[in-house]
Amino acid sequence: MLVETLALLSVVFVSLVSLVGMLALMLNDKHLAKILLYLVSFAAGSLFGDAFIHLIPEAIENTSPGVLVSALIIFGIIASFAVERFLQWRHCHIPTSDEHPHSFAYMNLFGDAVHNFIDGMIIGGSYMVSIPIGVASTLAVIFHEIPQEIGDFGVLIYGGFSKKRAIWLNFLTALTAIAGALLVIILSSVLEHSISLLIPFAAGNFIYIAGSDLIPELRKDAPAPKKAALQMVSIVLGVVVMALLLLLE
Repeated sequence: MLVETLALLSVVFVSLVSLVGMLALMLNDKHLAKILLYLVSFAAGSLFGDAFIHLIPEAIENTSPGVLVSALIIFGIIASFAVERFLQWRHCHIPTSDEHPHSFAYMNLFGDAVHNFIDGMIIGGSYMVSIPIGVASTLAVIFHEIPQEIGDFGVLIYGGFSKKRAIWLNFLTALTAIAGALLVIILSSVLEHSISLLIPFAAGNFIYIAGSDLIPELRKDAPAPKKAALQMVSIVLGVVVMALLLLLE
């Protein structure tokens, strides 16, 4: 029961991270953009770090044959791309659609709910493999959720929602992470050996988010050398944090 409890507590905490969107109320656009730049850099490093330092080695050790690990990583990447394309949802939100802003906001809410459900499954599956892997995946999710949730809040405001309603709607969609974790916990008793297959899938998901969404966001502008160096430092710090979690294993 300890593992299941930790998994559920982790996804509850991840859901509460959605309230970080309120930071957008306290900072002006200039300061917010500057902070987001380094948060996104750190998140990219932590996602790459978790995928390559924790998830892939764990998958190789516990999944046979090895080619299955590679196939599931690729499937995780393709599935992540499909979710983005079909739901028209991205981790770094800049509304460019010709649709009415309100329609865009509702589409974003639906996409966010699906994404959080998948995050919940990944966290739940990681804990089913081991507690250290679960902790690492939880932290990686939290680090990329912070800039994402601030972006989501901005999209909802742009879509015409009041600030109070935007905060609550963002929080409600975040709760789908709990449903995702519960599904994995319930299935783990029936499909005990299959749950480990979620690990390479999660690695593919994290690699896609970091490489396709977060890194390109950092390349949109040509920052001054000092800012570019700080971005690199932030990415490396994200990787280092994931590496330090090896001490828990």
